[in-house]
Amino acid sequence: MIKAIAIDDEPLALKILAHHCDKIDDIILEKTFTNQSDAIDFLNNNDVDLLFLDIEMPQQNGVDFYKALDKKIMVIFTTAYDQYALEGFNVSAIDYIMKPISFNRFDEAVEKVRKVKKLLSNNKEDGFVMIRADYKLNKIYLKDIQYIEGLDDYVQIYRDNEPKIVARMSMKALLDLLPEDDFIRVHRSFIVPIKRINGIQSKEITIGNISIPIGETYKYSTQEILKKL
Repeated sequence: MIKAIAIDDEPLALKILAHHCDKIDDIILEKTFTNQSDAIDFLNNNDVDLLFLDIEMPQQNGVDFYKALDKKIMVIFTTAYDQYALEGFNVSAIDYIMKPISFNRFDEAVEKVRKVKKLLSNNKEDGFVMIRADYKLNKIYLKDIQYIEGLDDYVQIYRDNEPKIVARMSMKALLDLLPEDDFIRVHRSFIVPIKRINGIQSKEITIGNISIPIGETYKYSTQEILKKL
């Protein structure tokens, strides 16, 4: 899950960002700010993955504000002025979006965040994902996941010696959070950790004493992965 905040002196711009975030399963807009000082207070006391940050602001230029932050946080700059593009990328911004922000352009920028976040997660010894369920964020270690089952608009994450997590999100959104070298979708309703696969028989794979069907659409990709085990 991507935890984000937005900073912009225009309330309408913040409403548009909030509307776009509401349409994406794996991003949570924790808070919005029109005042940079209030945003600093929040950042000092909370973990945030991503900033949506306006550049042209009355208190301080957004790029200068970002440079002064103590924490290393991914940033997407939002602005109505294209002359700041080069300066934005010089501070390793994930993306630079021109206003007015369309949903397609916003979604494209968020996809870049997913890729960076996945790369960072892959480099951690104990990788994990943060999933919102039961009105809170749950930290789920990848090594504990037995398998994942999709059911309508929900996913069920089965874990070792822990209750399953039931979250409202799509299978695609969850798969995008997981390291692609470690997890594979074998059926429209199932995602499994590759290392836990014990074997394959007919149109099923086994994980421990659990049998999971292989969907026709995913048959080839599953077989190719299993050849490498």
